[in-house]
Amino acid sequence: MKSTILLLAAGLTLSVSSCVSHRKYSDLEAKKNSIVSENDQLKKENERLKASELELNTALTVRGKEVDELKIDTADYGKQYRQLKVQYDKINELNDILSKKSNELLSQATGENQKLANELSKTQEALQKKEDMLKALETNLNEKQAAIDKANVELKDREARLTELEDLLAAQQAASEALRDKVQNALLGFKDKGLTVTEKNGRVYVSMEAKLLFASGSTSVDPNGRKALVDLAKAIENEVDMEIIVEGHTDTDQLRSSSVPRDNWELSVLRATEVVKIMTANSNIKPQILSAAGRSEYMPIGADKAKNRRIEIILQPDLGELYKIIESQK
Repeated sequence: MKSTILLLAAGLTLSVSSCVSHRKYSDLEAKKNSIVSENDQLKKENERLKASELELNTALTVRGKEVDELKIDTADYGKQYRQLKVQYDKINELNDILSKKSNELLSQATGENQKLANELSKTQEALQKKEDMLKALETNLNEKQAAIDKANVELKDREARLTELEDLLAAQQAASEALRDKVQNALLGFKDKGLTVTEKNGRVYVSMEAKLLFASGSTSVDPNGRKALVDLAKAIENEVDMEIIVEGHTDTDQLRSSSVPRDNWELSVLRATEVVKIMTANSNIKPQILSAAGRSEYMPIGADKAKNRRIEIILQPDLGELYKIIESQK
């Protein structure tokens, strides 16, 4: 009976010890996982901060010059402060000596005492002036330090805005290049037929020579040109945050007619309008983002009249966020 009780007690002890050890192991494993995860996050954050630091060196240099100028002023005032402090200490020491001497000679002749009193008075006045100058310099130093602190705060704000602006510009540039590639792929069949696709300053320009779209003096788009416009419209119909400008251009040959179009202005406007109508009728492009403009003969791209007679479709991203950041820099 006694042996049985001992065996049961030993088993119970082992069971409790095993449960406790398993629980400690689970807790330690959880803490380990948490620490590993936190360490990974800190590494990523460190990499991001290093990248931001490299991008902001130019802005730091500009603001750093201003801070350096303020530091130079502060150093000059500090030098003056120390020089006056030495003079102040010497005068204060002299004042103490004169005070002691005045007390020793107090029993001597009234004339001598009066002379010492006058000297003491002058010394005290000089001491007071030096003390006032020290206080003024100390105030000036505090103001300079406050200016430095303010400049540092402004510099950090500019660094943050600069980083945000550069990130946005990079994203918009990448989006423009991707849009250019998408449009080029959609219009590969028209590559050697007077159609070009280029990207410049965040905009995508689709230029179509008039021979691809219109007969001479006409505002009606021929079937081959219509296909190019429909293919383009389909390629960009799902793009968001974008403005589409369709511009009509003519050469310098003057159009004179009693019926519409009566001149190059009307011809360029009507051709641009016809292109807008075809694009909206054959795609899901929102009419609100489209506009038609006539440039007549006044924006040539060279001496070749055939190339000047063209339709330019400009795909421009929404720059609202970019403008907000620029405005905040003022």
